[in-house]
Amino acid sequence: MRLARVIGTVVATRKDPEMGGLKLLLLAPCGADERPTTEAALVAADALGAGVGEVVLYAVGSAARQTRETKDRPVDATVMAIVDHVEVAARTGSR
Repeated sequence: MRLARVIGTVVATRKDPEMGGLKLLLLAPCGADERPTTEAALVAADALGAGVGEVVLYAVGSAARQTRETKDRPVDATVMAIVDHVEVAARTGSR
């Protein structure tokens, strides 16, 4: 899974019938600090009801089709979790 911020929604009135009822979100990948990365934005199916501005975990590839809402549907990315917070252990310089 990867981190991203929801930056918008995608509306497609004409789409494959298998995509009916799926909300589509525009995601901007981000790092653990929640700052945007240089990766391109992507469209993901929303399995949870995430909203613009939220940080989410998303899966791509075959893992994206493992939710109840996306099973056997033609999706390549799915929002799998809405992030409450990210905690990164402090580095002390030694391991």
